[in-house]
Amino acid sequence: MIDTHSHINFEEYRNNFDEFLKNIKTEGVEKVIIPSVNTSDFEDIKQLCEKYDMLYGAVGIHPEEAASYNDEALKIMTEYSKSKKIIAIGEIGLDYYWETQTKDLQQLIFNKQLELSENLRLPVLVHDRNAHEDTFEILNNYNNLKDVVFHCFSADKDFAAKCIDKGYYIAIGGIVTFKNAAQLKECVKYIPLDRILLETDAPYLAPVPFRGKINTPAYLKYIAEEVALIKGIDVQTVKTQTSDNAKRIFEF
Repeated sequence: MIDTHSHINFEEYRNNFDEFLKNIKTEGVEKVIIPSVNTSDFEDIKQLCEKYDMLYGAVGIHPEEAASYNDEALKIMTEYSKSKKIIAIGEIGLDYYWETQTKDLQQLIFNKQLELSENLRLPVLVHDRNAHEDTFEILNNYNNLKDVVFHCFSADKDFAAKCIDKGYYIAIGGIVTFKNAAQLKECVKYIPLDRILLETDAPYLAPVPFRGKINTPAYLKYIAEEVALIKGIDVQTVKTQTSDNAKRIFEF
């Protein structure tokens, strides 16, 4: 399995990190992508990824960090993207849940980072919270993006259909295991398996039976099991196909 979105550069994971990664491997996870939220993450993520074969990174400025953006950030992102272990731009996008007063700024830096992803030919990890239509409209302006991944998908089946029609990928996380996630379960049932990725978004959104606790890539198998249950297919098929999808997108 491949965890396509996991913030394991955070401090809560750094005690005995080697043992932590060994446990992840034991649970069947072969690769983990660590997205950044700000330029201050870049060096730490790069060093981790270059030290450990199973780790890969993404560089980007999260919409909640929009106020930290400056033009120098794009130069820094370009420089870090030269590392073979930096394989995406992310996590970037729009978030109107907390930050409605920064909509214009969020859209500005989302556009700038999408332009960069086109120039660098790197896929994008898209954060979209309470901003589905604006996110889609902005993405629709770019015809040369390598691949688009909707991280932690939270929209409905109709929006999922629009994304699939555009060739985008949908990343499914622990929310799909929650009892109150009927809308997401309906989406998973509809979305073709060759358009689904798995992610944990650790340390957030731990799946059942660990809901409310610190999440880890070691729990990715519970998400795979839920996807298999919803689709009525074998869990190994889910693990294999979603891993193949990730390898196709990120070329690792």
